[in-house]
Amino acid sequence: MSSTHYPSRRGLFAALLTLMLVLASMLSTVTPTLAGAASWTIEREGDAGPNVKTIQHLLRQRGSTIVADGDFGPATKSAVISFQSANGLVADGIVGPNTWSKLVVTVDVGSSGEAVRGLQVQLNKNGYTSIAVDGVYGTATGNAVTDFKTKHFLTGGTTVGPTTWEHLVGSASSGGTGGYSLPLAKSALPRSEYDDPHHDYPAIDLPVPTGTPVYATRGGTATRLSGSSCGNGYSVAGNDGATYTYCHLNSFVAANGTVNTGQLLGYSGNTGRSTGPHLHFAIKYGGVSRCPQNMLLAIYDGTAVPSPSSLPTSGCTY
Repeated sequence: MSSTHYPSRRGLFAALLTLMLVLASMLSTVTPTLAGAASWTIEREGDAGPNVKTIQHLLRQRGSTIVADGDFGPATKSAVISFQSANGLVADGIVGPNTWSKLVVTVDVGSSGEAVRGLQVQLNKNGYTSIAVDGVYGTATGNAVTDFKTKHFLTGGTTVGPTTWEHLVGSASSGGTGGYSLPLAKSALPRSEYDDPHHDYPAIDLPVPTGTPVYATRGGTATRLSGSSCGNGYSVAGNDGATYTYCHLNSFVAANGTVNTGQLLGYSGNTGRSTGPHLHFAIKYGGVSRCPQNMLLAIYDGTAVPSPSSLPTSGCTY
């Protein structure tokens, strides 16, 4: 008859202690990562929005004469290639992590110039919309930087170095292409939501929780709306001749007046005639409602964006 040998209590204790020491050693070698930590984006010709505008300001800081209009066109690509060539980078005209790292400039209270303008564009994108994009790093900009860094567990006071730039640039924003931007961060909804039909006329309802950032699909002149049907919203007379409407917002951010492609307008909600939190998005061209689905899908995919005048006026309802 065979016998089974069990370890002694002292042996069990020793084994447990050894295991605990091994686990402690493993954990000590792991660098904690903040949930949702941001990373550098990739921007290229055809993209649009605040990140592109920041790139343009940083290139201007480095001596370029391009216009900081937020649209990544041929002139911006050429300026990026020149910068990359001068800094030992792959000269492909695409701004990825390596180019961002070389392009950003460390700034602090008292700094001024185009790099500060780029910083202020990023602060606006991240909700600090009262900060003027004037290129002067004063008290208001410093307070916004401090608040942002506190919320993202960053150190270093009011200094904006590469790590802070990375968090600002990489924070959630709308994806853009061809001078257009999604009305929501690309991460907010899967592609499948952008081809859904609307219930009774050309438009689309995008189901997102209250408090989701809403961005201008096209730059133009914004007017705040408030009524029993749309609730809190915006009408943006786009600089492409179309009118873009955003309804059921929980709160406003952008003031009446000029807005840029990809600029934060406000936060989604459930105001007005709404049965649940969502963003109602509609396009009119020539006074006629157009189906926005094809445009939104193209922006999402990064392909050629159809002109508003070519969008269908039917076929996108139940």
